[in-house]
Amino acid sequence: MEAAVSRVQDLSRFELPAGFRGRSAITVQLWWLVQATAFAASPQFLYGWRRWLLRCFGARIGKNVLIRPSARITYPWKVTIGDRSWVGDRAELYSLGEIVIGQDAVVSQNSYLCTGSHDIRAVGFDIFAQSITVEDEAWVAADVFVHPGVTIARGSVVGARSVVTKSTRPYYVHTGSPATPVSPRRSDLGILEQ
Repeated sequence: MEAAVSRVQDLSRFELPAGFRGRSAITVQLWWLVQATAFAASPQFLYGWRRWLLRCFGARIGKNVLIRPSARITYPWKVTIGDRSWVGDRAELYSLGEIVIGQDAVVSQNSYLCTGSHDIRAVGFDIFAQSITVEDEAWVAADVFVHPGVTIARGSVVGARSVVTKSTRPYYVHTGSPATPVSPRRSDLGILEQ
């Protein structure tokens, strides 16, 4: 007699919740086509062109925002970026949920802001999304992974190759996996006040 085997994952049960993408499947496919061509193939200096393309698809983009042509944004209608912020080469804004980037903030190259994942307890691999916020003057350095639901606090820095599993402390430098605060952030004006 064989022992019963319980299943932990059955992808035939997976269903994308109605309205999860925030736009029709046709709009999603059209954006992905535009992103792979007109956006990605644009010369680096055409920041205004890429801002315009994102705005055409519902993104709220501030003034003088610099987004590199190799950056990827899943659903631009779920993205807000404040004035003078930068999104680096190959940065991924996996915007299944809302992503809000404040003013004068930086998301560096190869960073991954991941607003969505799957419930590991659900046999049907249920998908969920939680927003990510990068507040004013924060810096997400190269190769950082940010988990769903996290806020990168105002003026904080997340060091290269860190993994952020919970919200950061304002005006502190955080490093590691998981990222933890290691020191106050200093500027040429001295230690910043919280």
